[in-house]
Amino acid sequence: MSTLLVEGRSIALDKDGYLVDLTDWSEPVAQALAAQEGLPLDAEHWEILVLLRAFYDEFQLSPANRPLIKYVALELGPEKGNSLHLNRLFNGTPAKLAAKLAGLPKPTNCL
Repeated sequence: MSTLLVEGRSIALDKDGYLVDLTDWSEPVAQALAAQEGLPLDAEHWEILVLLRAFYDEFQLSPANRPLIKYVALELGPEKGNSLHLNRLFNGTPAKLAAKLAGLPKPTNCL
């Protein structure tokens, strides 16, 4: 287990870099996790992260790629809910990386 230092707090991460305690998530934590991935977050990223957290609140799980794409298309339209757009935003691993940055568990069917 590793830790992430954010605003003077030590945040526990599992072996894959996901939050151990989902209540530790905040925007600064998301920024720090993204920095570890070399990914600067902009408004398009935040739109997906907020949507992903809403999905988790509703269904109590982190979606794999297909459900993520369908949910984004349903909520934000087909121009944002497609694999090309999400892959571009999240370095080719949208379900895994977006879940990590949103402070959610690793999607169960992602390697």
